[in-house]
Amino acid sequence: MTKQIMVGNVPVGGGAPVTIQSMCNTPTEDVSATVAQIKRLEAAGCQIIRVAVPDMAAARAVGKIREQIAIPLVVDIHFDYRLALEAIAAGADKVRINPGNIGAPERVKAVANACAAKNIPIRIGVNGGSLEKELLAKYGGVCPEALVESAFGHIQLLNRYDFDDICVSLKSSDVRTCMAAYRLMSERSNYPLHIGVTETGTGSMGLIKSAAGIGGMLAFGIGDTLRVSLTADPVEEVIAGRNILRAVGLRKDGPNLISCPTCGRTKIDLIRLAHEVEERLQGCTKPITVAVMGCVVNGPGEASAADVGIAGGDGMGMLFRHGKTVKKVPQEQLVDELMKLIEAL
Repeated sequence: MTKQIMVGNVPVGGGAPVTIQSMCNTPTEDVSATVAQIKRLEAAGCQIIRVAVPDMAAARAVGKIREQIAIPLVVDIHFDYRLALEAIAAGADKVRINPGNIGAPERVKAVANACAAKNIPIRIGVNGGSLEKELLAKYGGVCPEALVESAFGHIQLLNRYDFDDICVSLKSSDVRTCMAAYRLMSERSNYPLHIGVTETGTGSMGLIKSAAGIGGMLAFGIGDTLRVSLTADPVEEVIAGRNILRAVGLRKDGPNLISCPTCGRTKIDLIRLAHEVEERLQGCTKPITVAVMGCVVNGPGEASAADVGIAGGDGMGMLFRHGKTVKKVPQEQLVDELMKLIEAL
C-alpha cells in the first residue's frame, strides 16, 4: 500500500478511494472564467483541480480562485521557483513541479521549506517528452527505466531538504511504456501515484488509450489518483475518469449499464433501446446494474447478475430482476416499465 498525502482535505494514497483530477484550460489570471470552469468540473465529479501558473499574474490569481471553490487547487509550475513560492503563499493545496528544473539547490530548498511550512504536498511530474538529456543518452530514448530513474532523481532533491510529502506521476503518450513505468515505480517505492496516459489525442482514440492504460493499472491495484488527458472540454476528462473507475469496480456512485452486442436472434432495435436507457439513467445515483438484452432466449440468463433488466422479443419484451421474469410488456413500453422498476428499488 502507498503512503497517504493530503491534498487540501482530500486524502490520496494509503487505501483512500481513487480520486479524479482535471486541469483548467482557461487563462488562470481570468479568475471568473477559471472559477466558472472549476465549478462545472466539480459538478461533473472532479475532486482535485489543477491550474497552469506560467507567470506572476497567474500565481497571484491563485488565492482569489481558491476562495471561490470547494475542491483542492493544484498549481502547475515549470522552471521558475518564484511562481511556486507566490502560489503557495496565495493558498495552493498542492504543487506540481520537477525540482530538477528550477535551478540552484537553494531554490529547491526554498520551495520544499515553503510547502513543508504549510503541509502542502508536491507532485513530481515526470513526462516522456521532457526527460533529462543524460537519461535519454543512457537508455537510448524514452523507456520505463528512464522515467523511473528521473522520478527518483527528483525525489532525492527534495529528500535532501527533509521533504517527503510527495506524489509521483510518470506519464508517456505510449500506453505500454506508461503502464510499465508505473508498475516499476510501484515495485520500488510506496509513494502515491498520480496515473494517466498523456497526449492521448481527441475523441474515441483518446478515450481508448486512457481506458486501456488507466484501467489496466487500476485493475492491478496501481494508482491513487488519476487524470484522463484529452484534447477536449475538461468535463469530458472527468466523465471518462468516472466511467473508467466504474468499469474496474472502484466506484459505485451510479448505475452500471450492460447490454448485449446483438445477433441474428434480435427482433428489436436494441441499439436505439440501449441508448434510450442510457439517456434515461442520467442523473440516477443508485449503485445498480441495469441490463438491456436483445432476446428472451439468453438475455435474462446472461444478465442474471444485473439488478434489473429488459430483454426484447417479437412484439413483446420481458422485464426481469436477477434473471427472473417480472412481467412481459409490449416493446414500446419496455423502457418506461424499466424506469418504474428502478424508481421502486
